[in-house]
Amino acid sequence: MVGNSLGTLFKIISFGESHGEVIGVIIDGCPAGLKIDADLIQKELNRRRPGQTALSTPRSEEDKVKILSGIFNNFTTGAPICLIIENKDVDSSKYEKIKNILRPSHADFSRLMRYGEFADYRGGGRFSGRITAGFVMAGAIAKQILSLKNIEIIAYAREIGGIIDDKEYDFKKIKILRDKSDVGVLDSDNSQKIIELIFQMKEEKNSVGGIVKCILDNFPAGIGNPIFNNLQSDISKAIFSIPAVKGIEFGAGFKAARMKGSEHNDPWIIKDGKIKTSKNDAGGIIGGISTGMPIEFNVCFKPTASISKSQKTIDIKLMEETELIIEGRHDPCIVPRAIPVIEAMTAVVLLDHLLMAQKIPLVLEEK
Repeated sequence: MVGNSLGTLFKIISFGESHGEVIGVIIDGCPAGLKIDADLIQKELNRRRPGQTALSTPRSEEDKVKILSGIFNNFTTGAPICLIIENKDVDSSKYEKIKNILRPSHADFSRLMRYGEFADYRGGGRFSGRITAGFVMAGAIAKQILSLKNIEIIAYAREIGGIIDDKEYDFKKIKILRDKSDVGVLDSDNSQKIIELIFQMKEEKNSVGGIVKCILDNFPAGIGNPIFNNLQSDISKAIFSIPAVKGIEFGAGFKAARMKGSEHNDPWIIKDGKIKTSKNDAGGIIGGISTGMPIEFNVCFKPTASISKSQKTIDIKLMEETELIIEGRHDPCIVPRAIPVIEAMTAVVLLDHLLMAQKIPLVLEEK
């Protein structure tokens, strides 16, 4: 397969399959001299780990990170870093029974058209959300470097199943409120409503999607490139690499189509001796380059495609129409577990752009 790498200077290479031996990531271009906090990597993995609550898939994986290379005496060496987790709670029997049945809204048909019968179909193989564990490991490394510049990233669930959580809070309070909710929303009343809705979807053998909002604080102005490798397009590419993502909007996003120029334009002001804008409908990026305002975007996730309701489909081997009830272990809503993945992929892109802008050295300060 091609297309499994992302980045220019800080490059990540994703590998592994849902039911293979391991899920992993290779990080090339990480600056030398970063003191690695392995507990932080594990903490980030735990945020997306399956089987932690009754709201997610019952697949129970330890997802214990193993560092294979690129780190010596707890510091990055500048060599490629290889991180893996093992797949232990694997049951491929359900997939053997339906390997010739096209699951609606899965990559089964497109995968067959691209790779024939050679691709791993167990659990979706390379097309499974399980591969995002590698994204999170890479993001955890990137976050540790970004923290040296006081750059923070936080994402939370803004909408799940049509229940909208649109209250505005300051950056520090968002994290406190989000971490109190099992579904990653900020309002406690909405959190309970969403939990009840997800349990209802499990009972009905159905699923719901939602929207994740991501905010970046303390990111400097002037970072990014014009045209094809601009900051906005690179963030978008990384986000669209996450399975189940169907859309992204920055700042006012699609609301801009219903606004006048006088409403959407962000007036420039001087505040505390710094150039800022009085509002942020641009979402912190203009011309593909950061403005110094908080970078803000929303990400749309479709409902989980694996549902246990009867659906019409095709037996590709017999070339006959049939019906399918998908068995196995699946999330009725993947949005809560996708929140750390959004943060991780954003961190990877931000660090790559900071390295390209020579804002971060290839060798960090000495021990």
